[in-house]
Amino acid sequence: MNRDRLLILLLSLILFVPFLGTVHLFDWDEINFAESAREMLQTGNWWQVTINYEPFREKPPLFFWMQALSMALFGVSEFASRLPNAVCGIITLQVIFSIGLKWQNRTFAWAWILLYVGSFLPHLYFKSGIIDPWFNLFIFLSIYHLFITIEHSKDGFSKHSIYAGLFSGLAILTKGPVGFLLLFLTFLVWLFVNRFKRPAAWSSIGAFAGTVLLVSFVWFGYETIQNGPWFLVEFLQYQAELFLHPVAGHKQPFFYHFLVVLLGCFPLSIIALPVFRKRFQGDDHGLSKWMKYIFWVVLILFSIVTTKIVHYSSMTYLPLSYLAAIMITRHLSVPTIKRWQFNWITIQGLILGIVFMILPILMYFKEDWVDLVEDPFALGNLSANVNWIGWEWIIGLAFIFVILFAMRLKAKSPARSFLVLSLGTAFIISGIMVAIVPKIEGYSQRSAIKFFEAHQNENAHFELVKYKSYAHYFYGRVTPESSQLETADKHYIICKIQHVEHLTESNPTAIHLYDQGGFAFYELTLSK
Repeated sequence: MNRDRLLILLLSLILFVPFLGTVHLFDWDEINFAESAREMLQTGNWWQVTINYEPFREKPPLFFWMQALSMALFGVSEFASRLPNAVCGIITLQVIFSIGLKWQNRTFAWAWILLYVGSFLPHLYFKSGIIDPWFNLFIFLSIYHLFITIEHSKDGFSKHSIYAGLFSGLAILTKGPVGFLLLFLTFLVWLFVNRFKRPAAWSSIGAFAGTVLLVSFVWFGYETIQNGPWFLVEFLQYQAELFLHPVAGHKQPFFYHFLVVLLGCFPLSIIALPVFRKRFQGDDHGLSKWMKYIFWVVLILFSIVTTKIVHYSSMTYLPLSYLAAIMITRHLSVPTIKRWQFNWITIQGLILGIVFMILPILMYFKEDWVDLVEDPFALGNLSANVNWIGWEWIIGLAFIFVILFAMRLKAKSPARSFLVLSLGTAFIISGIMVAIVPKIEGYSQRSAIKFFEAHQNENAHFELVKYKSYAHYFYGRVTPESSQLETADKHYIICKIQHVEHLTESNPTAIHLYDQGGFAFYELTLSK
């Protein structure tokens, strides 16, 4: 098994670590979180999370500690900001291999890994700088050890109750009380299904509760003792606002997360669909039931929450991939994947491949159609100088080849078909991240980021008019002095091109510097 683990380590290093810094961090979350970590290093205050050196009430600090440590080792950069999630990917693959091997077999463990790295959203999150990969791993491990405590421990004390409490506490330190809520709701589902029987020995229940409180107290308790309960009160108020009221730009229909998981987790989501039929026979030890419990808890809870952001449902990826692995390993011996599933995989895969082909071609020849764009900001974005080499469309063609070759192999060799589909998709995703995503970023935000980078050594204060961003904090290297207009040496004002009139009316003495990439840049002379 050591050889398996070395192969998994090598695969994860190849897929998750290279090229992490080839594209700027994306607004909002990636830059937001990286900036909080950078400010920790800037101020030396690792206990209080801030944005623009003001208290940040939305998240506890555990993930920012990881990012700040990475920045301390590798410098303040995109690579350092995303490295913690690459490490999370390496650990996650080792974890699911261990669990798959323990409860199923080696074939299942490898199938689970290949499904996870060979599906779009599960793979992409390990290349990001957002909180969710670590949060999801902690929640998953907490529920996994709760499953062992309840289903596979004797009447006496179970050490797995401590592990469940430990990982739940770490989830709370990562994203707040939702780190306990998801575990608790999953437990309530189990309790209801099992007619409210006692789940475990009282010693295990006490150990779990005590461990959760002890771990979460590491920061929440310290913060309350040092600064009073204001953070906890404001944090809970903010979570309630997210639940009851949509954040601007994040109001979506009820079924939003169903579509995100179904289409974004291609192809594992399609493979897993039959497991939700009533006649599906799960595993003998009950882990598949718990995977369904947490899957539905997450999907329904975040469908009810008014604010809907794509990564809110990312906790479904681990349980769904486990269920998909059951289907794929059964198919290797007895055909269980239906024709309609193969057809769906083929059609969606071909559509994605065509998109990956056409998009670079369209952008390479944008001068032939750009005049048809009427929106001034989009037109400004497209005017940015982005260098398309001309061969990027080959990635889409390669993905089409992967899909067609995998589907051709499905009858003669299901195992080879699955291997081609999963590994082929995994490396295509990496190719897209290297060759296409940086160029798309070049149109969307790079012009503004380059401006902030150009003035990061000037003790400059940046003011944004009628649009929200965290880029000026991180890429402008804002200091405690430049965060306040009164102590800054320069004052720059930035807006989207369609809001220039509003900017000039509000600041009639502003000096126009230039327009680029859909943004307008101005300087205002400071009177001191």
